[in-house]
Amino acid sequence: MKAKYITKAYLSLFLIPCSLLFTSCDSFLNKDMPQGILSEEQVNDPQYIDNVVISAYAVFISAEDVNSSFSMWNFDVRSDDAYKGGISENDGDVFHQLEISQGIMTTNWNINDMWVRLYNCLSRVNAAIDALNAMPDTYQLKAQRLGEMKFLRAYGHFLLKRLYKNIPFVIDPNMKQADYNNLSNTKYTNDEGWQLIADDLEYAYSVLPPTQADKGRPTQASAAGLLAKVYLYKAYRQDDPSTHAVTSINREDLEKVITYTEENIYTSAGYGLEDDFHNNFRPEPQYENGKESLWAMQYSTNDGTNLGNCNWSYGLMVPSRIEGGCDFYKPSQNLVNAFRTDANGLPYIGSFNQKDFDAKTETADPRLWLTVGIPEFPYEFNPNYMMKRTQNWSRSNGLYGYYVTLKHNVDPDGGYLIRSALWFGTPMNRIVVRYADVLLMRAEALAQLGRGDEAVAIVNQIRNRAARSTAMLAGYDTNYGARIFIKPYTDNSDALEKVKMERRLELAMESERFFDLVRWGEAEQVINKYYLEEANDCRIYSTAKFTANKNEYLPIPHEQVAASNGHYKQNIGGW
Repeated sequence: MKAKYITKAYLSLFLIPCSLLFTSCDSFLNKDMPQGILSEEQVNDPQYIDNVVISAYAVFISAEDVNSSFSMWNFDVRSDDAYKGGISENDGDVFHQLEISQGIMTTNWNINDMWVRLYNCLSRVNAAIDALNAMPDTYQLKAQRLGEMKFLRAYGHFLLKRLYKNIPFVIDPNMKQADYNNLSNTKYTNDEGWQLIADDLEYAYSVLPPTQADKGRPTQASAAGLLAKVYLYKAYRQDDPSTHAVTSINREDLEKVITYTEENIYTSAGYGLEDDFHNNFRPEPQYENGKESLWAMQYSTNDGTNLGNCNWSYGLMVPSRIEGGCDFYKPSQNLVNAFRTDANGLPYIGSFNQKDFDAKTETADPRLWLTVGIPEFPYEFNPNYMMKRTQNWSRSNGLYGYYVTLKHNVDPDGGYLIRSALWFGTPMNRIVVRYADVLLMRAEALAQLGRGDEAVAIVNQIRNRAARSTAMLAGYDTNYGARIFIKPYTDNSDALEKVKMERRLELAMESERFFDLVRWGEAEQVINKYYLEEANDCRIYSTAKFTANKNEYLPIPHEQVAASNGHYKQNIGGW
């Protein structure tokens, strides 16, 4: 088996059809699934058990979809980083409702679809955990494989909790089939829910090795990075059941973030920052699973599965200039403005009109041109595709602007863009846990703990790497007029604000922004300010309004509440 393709093999084993819409989580948490397919002898055979484990990995690729990407781009359209895109408001209307925070219904198909797909994944993981628990202790890899599966279970619960907040946790390996009918989505407080996720990751951290031959398997550093993220979310307490407001910030949780972001955990295993920021978003094999990639979804096109292991979940993002491109998830003008720099090479903090970025008169962070495709510049660094302010480059003819996301797309002439009957796919991995994110989580915890000098030093580490990330931008100054300019900070004041800005710039269009705003308790303020500014230039925001204590989280899907025997409680907000 090729090391990269751990998530590809045995894809059909225990396959639960992705198109099957279940009505409640008990419908697809089938404890007896492995025993119903394998004999007792097979269940105790390490070869077959590892097939069950690989099947659990595979579902995190086979269960996602262009409309329900586990990258969460479909739901990041709620942030100030991105427009929904497409041809009009009616093109993906349920995502338009999310974008303007209006008209969202508990019966909307996308609200239920993501719930179903993620619990589908958890069902496969729990089947593997049950099978591993039944293995004799003489199986040498038992603890390690259990660590891998608990990592996956934590990841699935993490995605669900960021979306819906109040979720049922499927963590008891001794539950009977009928017990699932009695699960509650409010059994645990918000803090207790985060701790359940952390518990799975604590176990994974204790048993996973520093490195893995199969790149799709998590390592100790993978677990540490996701643990740090869980404890960072947990630190911002939202335990008042009548509100989504942040009521306190917990010091012990912040100290946990510090513990799990210690440099030696990562560098001792060969992890670190890429020399060039752009290397994280390249499809060439020599760049995938690079030193900054702590754990990534492994996609491919050459393992004999008829392209089924491409990343199709980004298939809607290809611009309309590429025949068949749907032009979704477009960078916002607000995001582009955030990359502007001042005379000192620092983020421009001041008032300016909501207008297009003028590369010939304004300086900007180099990450702008590595994140956003801009008119009059090459698309994906290929001068054969010069971007223009025309309908060829904007399927909506400018309704959603003329910018294009670059991190998710590839050079159309590079041999990595795969066409199907409906969508585009690529074999490019999607990094789930990136070392730069780990550094910024550490910086945030340090800033919250009053250690601003250390926090700003980390921010400058990220900014200095950005300054070196210009290989793909050679000639952009002389050929296209780009004014690339970035410098590190020279003072430690307002450290937390510096960290927050750097998170936005470094992780732009990686679907972290909206969840960061909710975690910080800033969503209402930031998003409504964004709506007000956008309404002057974009009619889709004329009726937009973010309602605090409602729009921070998705509603619990109506189908799930109806099928829960009264055990699910709807989220607050008057859904």
